Amino acid sequence: MHKKNLVYIVIAVITLGALFLLQYNRPKDVNWFESYVATHKIPYGTLIANELLTNTLFENKVVQVRMPPFEFLNKENTPQGTYVFINDNVAFEKAELNQLLDWTSQGNTLFIASENFETDLKDTLGIETKVLYGGFEVAQKQEHQLANKILKGKHPFIYEKVNSVTVFNKIDTLNTIALATVEVPKNENEKKVEGLTVIKKPFGKGEIILSTFPKAFTNYFILQENNKDYTAGLVSYFNSSRNVYMDNHYKSGKAVYTSPMYIFLNRKELKWAYYIALIGSLLYIVFEGKRKQRAIPIITPLQNQTLAFTKTISDMYFEKGEKKLIVEHKINYFLNYLKSRYYLDNTTKGDDLYQRLAARSGNTLEETTTLFSYIERLKNSSQITDNELIKLNKLIQKFKSEIDAK
Repeated sequence: MHKKNLVYIVIAVITLGALFLLQYNRPKDVNWFESYVATHKIPYGTLIANELLTNTLFENKVVQVRMPPFEFLNKENTPQGTYVFINDNVAFEKAELNQLLDWTSQGNTLFIASENFETDLKDTLGIETKVLYGGFEVAQKQEHQLANKILKGKHPFIYEKVNSVTVFNKIDTLNTIALATVEVPKNENEKKVEGLTVIKKPFGKGEIILSTFPKAFTNYFILQENNKDYTAGLVSYFNSSRNVYMDNHYKSGKAVYTSPMYIFLNRKELKWAYYIALIGSLLYIVFEGKRKQRAIPIITPLQNQTLAFTKTISDMYFEKGEKKLIVEHKINYFLNYLKSRYYLDNTTKGDDLYQRLAARSGNTLEETTTLFSYIERLKNSSQITDNELIKLNKLIQKFKSEIDAK
């Protein structure tokens, strides 16, 4: 290996090492995906809310449900208590919704925190929703507040991450209780617009609680100042003497990672070990995959120049007008061909010879006699014309074609 190539390799290795070091020490990017999964630690996961419910507010009463509601409520021992759904969008099948409403009417509590509700549910409860936008800013300052004076904090609970929020714009005021509100600023003169975000409504012997602000249960919201009091205030409406069933089916994110590469790519050390192994394999292929010796050049074998030489000589004779010599060479070549093929001593005279040659070659006696008579005539001629030369060639070729066909 040349010294120049070695220097280039060393420089490349040092550069790659520096890039790996910088990449390894770079802060990990924040995943802002709205998963709402109970085990996710990302900003929009619900790990802290589930730990708050399990370990503090409803100890030994929280049950994680990982099956569809239709299947869960069809058990032999129908569960009783509060069924909680938290996601950016919760939409039930019609039969499933009817089953949930029937279960609620038997004295249970249905809690749904979602930015959107299906039409059948809104029609059943007589509600409508709309979205309040805070203008074209990157984010609006939302001031959330609980309606209950006992739960209401000294200051509003702030959320600043998006520029819109869903609110209820139509409810059954006679049978509906407002639990929480939100205020968002408008561009003109910074006037604030208030909207209703959480309501409670009796349904049969039970009750339904709807929230248009599911982000109140995310890690990001709860960890902001005293926002955990807002989340705790909402769950205080659950019956503390009964079980709380946390839905894990209607989630935007995956609760379980099925890919075997997740373990490697999720841990920084294993991820970079995997990358280094791939790059090392690539370098091995590049440098060790080369030939250990120089490539052997392909030498083209010498071509048979007999035909080219013959063509050159014949062209020379033809251009000089030496038709007599061409005829003599052609006749001699033909006679030598017959001698070497049929081992004949004399191929110029004798009817007996013509008969034997005709029988062996597959030509008729007449054709054989005609050819050799013509050969004798040309051998005795002093001048040969082009037509005579062409006729001789045709007769010889026809005679040989019968031999080859035999």
